[in-house]
Amino acid sequence: MLSISADKIDSLFELIGSAQPLYLPVDNNSGKADFKKWEKGTKLSSALKTVRSAKDFFFPKTEHMVSYKVSGKEIEVEDPRKDVEDFVIFGVRACDAKGFECIDNVYMHMNPQDSYYTNRREHGTVITLACNEPEKECFCSTYGIDASLAKASGDVSCWNVDGAYYFAANTDKGKKFLEAAKSVLKDGDDKKVDAAKKAISEKIEKLPFAHLDISKLGKVSPEQMNKIFDKDNKTKIWEKASEACLGCGTCTYVCPTCMCFDVRDFATGTDKGIRQVRCWDSCMYNDFTQMAAENPRHTQKERSRQRFMHKLVYYPMAHEGLFSCVGCGRCLTSCPVNMNIVKVIKMIQEAGEL
Repeated sequence: MLSISADKIDSLFELIGSAQPLYLPVDNNSGKADFKKWEKGTKLSSALKTVRSAKDFFFPKTEHMVSYKVSGKEIEVEDPRKDVEDFVIFGVRACDAKGFECIDNVYMHMNPQDSYYTNRREHGTVITLACNEPEKECFCSTYGIDASLAKASGDVSCWNVDGAYYFAANTDKGKKFLEAAKSVLKDGDDKKVDAAKKAISEKIEKLPFAHLDISKLGKVSPEQMNKIFDKDNKTKIWEKASEACLGCGTCTYVCPTCMCFDVRDFATGTDKGIRQVRCWDSCMYNDFTQMAAENPRHTQKERSRQRFMHKLVYYPMAHEGLFSCVGCGRCLTSCPVNMNIVKVIKMIQEAGEL
């Protein structure tokens, strides 16, 4: 294990950032944190989580897919993709790193493969940072995610312990990163990191949602799935879960695993050129998946049900029990009407049949 004194961490950032793009959590004007590209003088934020996850680096909010021009019967197609240079993201939390796995399953491990997403994933090196002070809204342990990084996470796992940062490589990209940084790193004390892992685990055990039980949700049969879907017949779960929902989509935009998008064509106004762009979309919007001028989910209740069923039932049924939620707690802190996935899990449990 290698380490560097916390007061010298800027020298590591300068070494890496001068060779390739480096992104860190940085305090913004609202007192929260966002990922920003490193430049001289950039200071690492002490915030536990960024407003949005590092998903943006691999699946950006908007993306130019293709351009084409039509001239008579001739169509000229332009591929806007360029070679992606290697880059590093420092300070990704374990929950957000797990979120990449959820998106990888759909965009990298299924046919057709999303080449835009895959290209970025192959060029990005992820440095995860252990959560010394998990917050009360966190419930990553519900999904078996280890915020102490006792389990390998990201390309490199990192711990901030007793005034120093410690690093351990988990992948070939991680080894390459540490090799490039070895001139400013030195051997570290594994025992200090082991003690830190234990301390973090003890804190996690005391969090309000540390023992939220979802074990049965990850193993539902098709028959049980239908019972949960139809809960409104008796228990009114979905009616209660959606009655205050504004349909603002905030929960989907801060979520590390939401991956839905819309595709639009725009006339550029020059030579009949058309630019095709994809952008994030939300299942909470009334025009989501609209077909022939109609949305198949007419009410906010149906849209809310779709969101939570996908996170807790549909996705794990299709991906060997892996949930499409990582317990980051962003939806708990950002929802303007205080509706979130934890409440829905409790509603399902209280209704029985699972």
